[in-house]
Amino acid sequence: MAKTETFSSRWGLILAGLGMAVGTGNMWRFPRIAAQNGGAAFLIPWFIFLFIWSFPLLIAEFAIGRGTRRGVVGAFATLIGKRFAWMGGWVAVTTVMILFYYSVVTGWTLKYFLSSVTGGLYGATPGDYWGAFTSSWQPALFHILAALTGMLIIQRGVVKGIERANKMLIPALFLLLIIAAARSVTLPGSERGLEFLFNPDLSTLTHYRTWLEALTQSAWSTGAGWGLIMTYGIYLRQDDDIVLSATTIGFGDNSASLLAGMAVLPVAFAILPTDQALKAMSSGNEGLMFIWIPQLFEKVPAGHLFLPLFFLALFFAALSSLIAMIELATRILMDAGMSRNKAVRLVTGGVIVFGLPSAMSLKVFNNQDWVWGLALMISGLFISAAVTRFGATKFRQRLINDSGGLPAGWAYEVVIKYLVPIEFVLMFGWWMYQAATSIDPEGWWNPTHINSVGTCIVQWGLALALLWAFNRGIARASTRELTEVSE
Repeated sequence: MAKTETFSSRWGLILAGLGMAVGTGNMWRFPRIAAQNGGAAFLIPWFIFLFIWSFPLLIAEFAIGRGTRRGVVGAFATLIGKRFAWMGGWVAVTTVMILFYYSVVTGWTLKYFLSSVTGGLYGATPGDYWGAFTSSWQPALFHILAALTGMLIIQRGVVKGIERANKMLIPALFLLLIIAAARSVTLPGSERGLEFLFNPDLSTLTHYRTWLEALTQSAWSTGAGWGLIMTYGIYLRQDDDIVLSATTIGFGDNSASLLAGMAVLPVAFAILPTDQALKAMSSGNEGLMFIWIPQLFEKVPAGHLFLPLFFLALFFAALSSLIAMIELATRILMDAGMSRNKAVRLVTGGVIVFGLPSAMSLKVFNNQDWVWGLALMISGLFISAAVTRFGATKFRQRLINDSGGLPAGWAYEVVIKYLVPIEFVLMFGWWMYQAATSIDPEGWWNPTHINSVGTCIVQWGLALALLWAFNRGIARASTRELTEVSE
């Protein structure tokens, strides 16, 4: 088998991993979820789940990627047997389906950055501007531009493409977030927002929703269970410290979320009465970022300067995650014998075509976000199951600790083997219960409803049926010239 390209340094690896993890989930989801679940109190379970969900899965993904040197489909087939290739296929399908609409989000951020620079956001009612934009042809154009930008980076390879891009994007992103947060916390009245974010009311910790929302936020924000770190794990050097790299990425991702919270919440509380600030925070991801944020920054001194910086940071965050998703799909095709250039062009063409429905319809976008966002929980469960089937003790000793660096102790086995599946049952069951009782109680079974259980079952069932039917073929294609790790 040809020699696999590797990251040139630990710094390059860390920045690429941060680029994968730090995305729109940090900047447009975290402030809203934190505000809706008690502010500072939410941070306590959110931090706990970093240790008992995100870290274990990130470590597992790095170890599987480096141990197998294959994309997510071949990694499962190699680690636990070819008849389980469909499980890796599920992880791949889930993340690729998210990729189809994530490029649309990346396009939105690019459009709003350009509009904030040219002054297009000022003077118009933000809600009207958002409505006019999403009902026009422009989302499709910016979706295509985002996909092509990702393609140009991935075509250049791991070091010259992924690593070099993230060496520019991630430091710039953190600098922009620090600037935005510094401006936000120096506004008159911003102390109310800081108190809400950092002075906890522990009584809210008795609400189960706070804990479950914290778990989902940690899972989605860090990228644990997406297969993206597993893909980047292919390019680890043999002596790279897996535990240290995973924990650095996890803490870095949480830091970006806190900076985003400090950039958004103090502005809302400084400009609006408390009840209106909380209303703004509960207006949904699109409403918060693309309707309320322009409205809030327009009222801030020098807001015309800081709003473009905020949307530039949002674009950098989205682009760095988009790169990782395109690489995941590209690597699967490379495992099947395709060249990088041909694979990335094919992936990009698919992203452009299959992303157009989400670009042209918010209903389609929200449906895909609901269905495949939930499916990520199943992906995390499959990674835990793969470690368990391989043998948690053998996995810890051979694939994590044998290369040196910080060791994973026996507690890692307990968490990855038992605690992660328990968390999955609680988290997944709660979301399904919410869909059936609160989100869509009358049509929860109807597959044509946007946020129903029925639409999930139909789409997941179709994906699983195809994966099972073609399991032998995808296993053969993804494990060429490879000997199973377990042998």
